[in-house]
Amino acid sequence: MGRAEERRARQRGGHRAAPRRRRSAPADGRGRIRRLFTWKKILGTVFGLVLLGMGAFVVLYMVIDIPEGNADAERQGNVYKYSDGSIMARKGYNREKVDLAKVPKGVQHTFVAAENKTFYQDSGVDLRGTARGLLNTVSGKGAQGGSTITQQYVKNYYLTQDQTVSRKLKEMVISLKLDREKSKDYILAGYINTSYYGRGAYGIQAAAQAYYRVDAEDLTVEQGAYLAALLQAPNQYDWAIASETGKRLVQERWNYVLDNMVGQKWLDAGDRQAMKFPVPKEPRPAPGMSGQAGYLVEAANTALEKQLVADGTAANSTEAEALVEAGGYTVTLNIDKKKQAALEQSVKQQLTSKLDPKKRTVDADVQAGAASVDPKTGAVVAMYGGVDYVKHYTNNATRVDYQPASTFKPVILAAAVDEDAETQDGVPITADTMYDGTSERQVLEDGKKVGFAPENEDDGNYGPIDVQQAMNQSVNSVFAQMGVDVGMPEVIDVAGKLGMDTKGVDPVPAQTLGSMGASPLQMAGVYATLDNHGKKVTPAVLKAVEHNGRETDLPDPIGDQVISREAADTVTSVLTGVVDDGTAKKSVRDNPLRDGQQVAGKTGTSDENRSAWFTGFTPGLVTSVGLFGEDDKAPHGHVPMYKAAGEPRINGGLFPARIWSAYTFGVMDGVTKFDLDTKQGAAVRPTRPPTPTRTPTETPSKEPTPTKTPSKEPTTPAPPTDEPTTTRQPTQPPTTPPTNRPTTPAPPTGTPTAPGDDDNPLLPDGDRREQQ
Repeated sequence: MGRAEERRARQRGGHRAAPRRRRSAPADGRGRIRRLFTWKKILGTVFGLVLLGMGAFVVLYMVIDIPEGNADAERQGNVYKYSDGSIMARKGYNREKVDLAKVPKGVQHTFVAAENKTFYQDSGVDLRGTARGLLNTVSGKGAQGGSTITQQYVKNYYLTQDQTVSRKLKEMVISLKLDREKSKDYILAGYINTSYYGRGAYGIQAAAQAYYRVDAEDLTVEQGAYLAALLQAPNQYDWAIASETGKRLVQERWNYVLDNMVGQKWLDAGDRQAMKFPVPKEPRPAPGMSGQAGYLVEAANTALEKQLVADGTAANSTEAEALVEAGGYTVTLNIDKKKQAALEQSVKQQLTSKLDPKKRTVDADVQAGAASVDPKTGAVVAMYGGVDYVKHYTNNATRVDYQPASTFKPVILAAAVDEDAETQDGVPITADTMYDGTSERQVLEDGKKVGFAPENEDDGNYGPIDVQQAMNQSVNSVFAQMGVDVGMPEVIDVAGKLGMDTKGVDPVPAQTLGSMGASPLQMAGVYATLDNHGKKVTPAVLKAVEHNGRETDLPDPIGDQVISREAADTVTSVLTGVVDDGTAKKSVRDNPLRDGQQVAGKTGTSDENRSAWFTGFTPGLVTSVGLFGEDDKAPHGHVPMYKAAGEPRINGGLFPARIWSAYTFGVMDGVTKFDLDTKQGAAVRPTRPPTPTRTPTETPSKEPTPTKTPSKEPTTPAPPTDEPTTTRQPTQPPTTPPTNRPTTPAPPTGTPTAPGDDDNPLLPDGDRREQQ
């Protein structure tokens, strides 16, 4: 050993160093990888990631709150139904929420059996399914099933259908929170109300109607199982459009649902074996707004909006309209499906089938409107708004821009009897009180002219005539004087009590011609109050309203006694004479369908033939029919209807009375009689001599005749079928001789000023010679 080696050995403690070995580097580098990924390092990394994930989830759980529901998921449409519950129309989004309590328990279980058997026990999240979904999303494989009902509801209601990791994480967090904060019933109700079932149906109620035409509360377990099966593939499984494969798959899915129910002991095995696949009905177009449906929906919405303001739900009409448009309402109307169809058919048969605009331009200007009311309940049982809502948007049954004309005369008589009014000479006004029926006779008040001298139809002079015959023949001069005798403020007050809109109407004699605007619906209400013996009837379109399970309280259509029973019954009695011996006798009295039915009513035709009316009633049904000449290019939009349908003039006793008769006598349920309590005339010759009203300075002949005709009949260019043919002669002469007419009537403030004044907004028709 050399010195150097010995020295090194001593430094190492006296040990000789082993000879060094030369290391050879591994050929594949695996040793280095093993040293890098040891089991300790891997375990530590996994543990760290788990801790990190748990921490991140805790943060997410703390940060993410249950959000507000999606606007789309909240959207609902309104459903409108006939009085019998059948669907009339749908408007807006085809979803109608229902309480889970209204869905049969067995039907509820079909959805749980189809989608999430452990729904009632789980915490709202399927961790395995969610993890699988996340992996598929990351790997680009798209959507993956396996979510719980809670997760599907969260996705539908709170989130979106986007397939992203962030959305799936939110879905999981919200589902866990929702399951802790809400009941299972709440979640299940939300799920079945927000899911899409195909055929444009959102929610179980819309689906039940779309596939089986029943409400959700009437679904069977078999039907519920089909709807539950649909949710997996609505279009593929829709029986009406499914391929043979689709039909096979949906039946397999249906069987799967029911078998799961048996397994969960929600369904008896024997009952299960007896069940047959419920083939859905063929799809049909959603009930829309065409035809009469649009008019009915519009009228219902108007009534609903008024009610929302009245009960404080909405602050004003604008807010009420917004609430109705937001949807969610199930509105049941009082409209009787059979009566509605009968009214539509009557208008078609009696009027529109006879109109031919290609032959007569004026035929295109004729618009019809009608409203029918049950006087005992106030229910609007039928309504005709026009030829088609999508072609003519204005509802002719509710429009108030045309004059009711002589259908206003019964209001004057009602006021006279109710107020115990007297003539200028202090004689009580009764059905047999005598008046001067001279055309253009000056109206007097306290012996002085009031500046109003209305012309009778065709300027016919009747001379002495009693009130009954004056009503039968619709004599303007008589009722103009009667209005002043009663007092025009009192007449307008009674008109308001009976249901007319008298706000802003000046109580002047010109109003006796029915020159204020009114609608068929309003006039039906007025006459219904008469029919109901003076107890106020407010026509009610709405029968019931429900919004998200909450009922809306509706007012009682039958109100207080607004005029005495004697006044109402007296007018009814007198109006039977218009039918039996007046301007409506050919169209109503002689109708072969009448079969002895008692009828009361009044015709009305405005000057220049711009409107024509018949409002009539039986003890159980009141209907007002109006025809209106309309042309948007004309001033005020009102035009005459002369020669429409080939007739010289459209009187109230013509098409309106014919429509009324065909409809009323067609829907009658037996013959009924009026129960009247009156000491006055009953549409027959009075039992005592008529009482004159004033001693004349010149006594007319005992048998006066109209001065412009050679016979006892008034001159009438209208069709003879609608005009009176006889005039009952008074037993005593009148006491007030005809007077010379003034050059022009005095223009009352806010009322018509002169014949033909089409610029007056309260009298767009320029009516001064109201006809019939």
